[in-house]
Amino acid sequence: MQTNKKKSKNIIGIIQSFLILILVVLIIFMMIQISRLQGTARVINYAGLVRGATQREVKLEITGNQNDELIKYLDDILLGLRYQDGHYNLVKLNDEEYQEKLKIQSDYWDKLKTEIEAVRNKGYENTDIVNMSEIYFTMADETVSAAESYSEKIATKIRTIELLSALDMLILVILVIMQTLKAMQMAMQNRLLEQKAFVDAPTGLPNKNACNELLNKKDIITGSTACIMFDLNNLKTVNDTMGHSAGDQLIMNFSKLLRSVIPEKDFVGRYGGDEFIAVIYHTNEAEIKEILKVLYREKDRLNSYENQIPIDYACGWALSSDNMSCTMQMLLDDADANMYKNKQLCKEYTGRRIKTNSIKGIRI
Repeated sequence: MQTNKKKSKNIIGIIQSFLILILVVLIIFMMIQISRLQGTARVINYAGLVRGATQREVKLEITGNQNDELIKYLDDILLGLRYQDGHYNLVKLNDEEYQEKLKIQSDYWDKLKTEIEAVRNKGYENTDIVNMSEIYFTMADETVSAAESYSEKIATKIRTIELLSALDMLILVILVIMQTLKAMQMAMQNRLLEQKAFVDAPTGLPNKNACNELLNKKDIITGSTACIMFDLNNLKTVNDTMGHSAGDQLIMNFSKLLRSVIPEKDFVGRYGGDEFIAVIYHTNEAEIKEILKVLYREKDRLNSYENQIPIDYACGWALSSDNMSCTMQMLLDDADANMYKNKQLCKEYTGRRIKTNSIKGIRI
């Protein structure tokens, strides 16, 4: 399964690289087409100027106003349009229809210039200048139309490239979103696994791993912190006499009792099978004693219910203010030692009660 996930990730990575490469090629191709479109626009503009300027030249010649500079201007433009030459930075359009129309127009311009010479020598009444200028205007108009048609083809290519680029980017975005969602899912799964690694399943409290992570901190405790160690006295007896399911229920009941009494801001964890620890921050001896008093009272209240598995525990606590250079582990060790002292006292007290009650003939 892990191999399949890795293959899937590699395939997505290859697809992304391929799409990025395609996008780069499309952008380069689009830039080339935009450059051509700009050159085409300039060609259309100057082809239109030729059309209008030729009519103006003919009118000047008919009225007897010779203008060789205008003729030279038209020659330069036509030369630039045909051969990408001249002084106007014109480009040669790679379109067969346009080039054919332009050649016909240029050839007819040579004939029209010959007719202009005839006008100068014989007068326009004795020439066909007017009719020829109208024919030339039609030719020039067709050339402009061919250039505009070529320009539209380029614009269509650019629009197609834009659509393909948008589609390419959309697929890339979808793939990125998919990878992001997968990464988020994996992160969530890792967090759940991490939580499971640090949570005691039966009680929902932090488990021994979580407790050890807290206790393994080597820093000296600076604030007034208390550690309380709890040990269930009757867990083995409950397991042996009532079954392990009852023992599990006892553990859950005790964990709920601890969590309900000890403030939410403080740490409560299951340290072992029948051992629990609590870490109370920013506290003092009076508060610890009050917490234990409330805990004992709540324990007695729960034990008073019918069909309740009796809760009995020993506990010991230590306060960091009693040792200004202690770590969390040292504080736990002190609490653990005090807990065992308390456990011994509980055993001695229970033993004395059994002995006294036996003399009185009362069976506990």
